[in-house]
Amino acid sequence: MQLLDLIETYNAQDATAERLYAREGRRVRGGRNTPQYKQSLLEAARLYEGVLSGRLPGHRLAEAMTTSDFSLLFGDIIDRQMLASYQHMPVMWQSIAKRGRVRDFRTVDRFAVNGGEAVLSEVKEASEYPAASVSDARYQYQVKKYGKRLPFSWESFINDDLDALRDMPQRLANSARFSEERFVTDLFAGTTGPDGTFFASGNNNIVTANPALSVAGLTTAFTVLAAQVDTDGNPIYLGNVILVVPPALKITANNILNATEILAADGGGDGTGNNQLRVANWLKNDVSVVVDPWLPIVSTTNGNTSWYLFADPNVGRPAMEIGFLSGHETPELFMKSPNATRVGGGTVDPMDGDFDTDAIDHKVRHVFGGVLLDPKSGVASNGTGS
Repeated sequence: MQLLDLIETYNAQDATAERLYAREGRRVRGGRNTPQYKQSLLEAARLYEGVLSGRLPGHRLAEAMTTSDFSLLFGDIIDRQMLASYQHMPVMWQSIAKRGRVRDFRTVDRFAVNGGEAVLSEVKEASEYPAASVSDARYQYQVKKYGKRLPFSWESFINDDLDALRDMPQRLANSARFSEERFVTDLFAGTTGPDGTFFASGNNNIVTANPALSVAGLTTAFTVLAAQVDTDGNPIYLGNVILVVPPALKITANNILNATEILAADGGGDGTGNNQLRVANWLKNDVSVVVDPWLPIVSTTNGNTSWYLFADPNVGRPAMEIGFLSGHETPELFMKSPNATRVGGGTVDPMDGDFDTDAIDHKVRHVFGGVLLDPKSGVASNGTGS
């Protein structure tokens, strides 16, 4: 069969994967709808099927693979290309949780001292000063070890002319990062929305009536959060607050915070027409938006409507702490060292694999833990309006 007028030709020495496929496949000249192309494709498919089924000897395929026309045609059948990796969102949890450090795997204590800051009482002449009471609170957690392996055969890497397996270490690192994000979301969210123990009526940190995210809902949330007081009845200074929303509420949140004006009915009347107040959007100066893509995954019910308001973890007492093992505070990536020695000496490349199986093994290890701390530093709404 004469295909020189239809396809590019390489000799056997030049028929490399880079030249044949160029990472995205080379196209056959003349297009796929020409009679010559269809006939060539049929012959190649028959040959390939014959070898696989055993009707034809394997050397027939090997011989065909060395010819330039079949190499290009086979490449066009496969039409191979590597798709780009997913684009991942930036790290979320550091905006709402304090970062801690622990020495070992034993349970660690985090203490909070309350009291002793009440407004001073008048002391009459010759009277005894009143005693103040102080109490403490204790929070406990321990870090745990997380990890996984990605073993591959030596043959897989040899055949990997598209470099599909070369980013395995990066994939393990991404896995560790996702584990952090999922862990933090699991702390403050449950299957039906905000965690029912942390966000509870007894803690006075549920946004009244669970409103949907709106200017009115945020106003109510600010009111609830600002109403929190310490054990001595003193107001708690919040500073900037962080609004945490699922991806479904990202547009709503940003529209609220980036609006130039807010129309309010606080001027009296029914809030329509001339009774409305037009005020500059003060929310954009006091609120930062964080989108947590894990919320609808963790909260299978109300995950797309729930929203949270947390105090800045760098100001005052944070709502939660995430701790990492000292000296191991970032994901650690490993590759198994070769357990073989070349006859005659010489360094063994780790990519040569294990002595017994030629396996090439990567591993990631990450050690972390965390705990919810002060419920006075956050409020939440499941967004259902009930």
